[in-house]
Amino acid sequence: MAGIHAANYVKSGMKVGLGTGSTVKYTILELGRRIIEEGLEIKCVPTSIATEKLSIENNIALYELSSLNGLDLVIDGADEFDKDLALIKGGGGALVREKIIAQASELMIVVADDSKRVEKLGKFPLPVEVIQFSWKETRRKISEITGLPESKIIKRVVNDDSFISDNGNYILDLHLEIIEDPKKLENELNSLAGVLDCGFFCNIANKVILAGSKGIEIIER
Repeated sequence: MAGIHAANYVKSGMKVGLGTGSTVKYTILELGRRIIEEGLEIKCVPTSIATEKLSIENNIALYELSSLNGLDLVIDGADEFDKDLALIKGGGGALVREKIIAQASELMIVVADDSKRVEKLGKFPLPVEVIQFSWKETRRKISEITGLPESKIIKRVVNDDSFISDNGNYILDLHLEIIEDPKKLENELNSLAGVLDCGFFCNIANKVILAGSKGIEIIER
């Protein structure tokens, strides 16, 4: 419901960022339907290899971000959001590309279900993308900054192998539980040389399209 509803904000002539994840999948499918059935004409930028593949399968024209001089909007999911529409993203591992495209967009629309709404961020582990070189030293510095023991800073693994991002990096998932000041922690983590970026999206999202038991709810910042 949320994914399809978000596609209504897309009009012909727009430049659109396409997020990553299970909810945005339905936005992409709906845009593909509108391109074929309604003649919708849009230029899109994917946030991940998976989104690129799905977009091509659905006849969506893709472009390099730098060729478009900014985007009108991006539609993406979130792993958590709070009352200020601060987000944790990166459960799918595409957080850096997602943030680059979100910052290039005039409007960020988040599609989510009610389970993603929280009082304070942190129950969902915070993803931090780190370069492979001396990643254990980066983990040690993250432990110093956060006060988390290294046992709660877990390198992401898929099928017994290290998860590798589309950028060729590792992801560390920080099990913080409650984060009092996301912006401060974002700045501290991003100051470390081994950190490419973290999964906080603060003061970026403009609107959440929330699907719940009572239907669609629109939350705006």
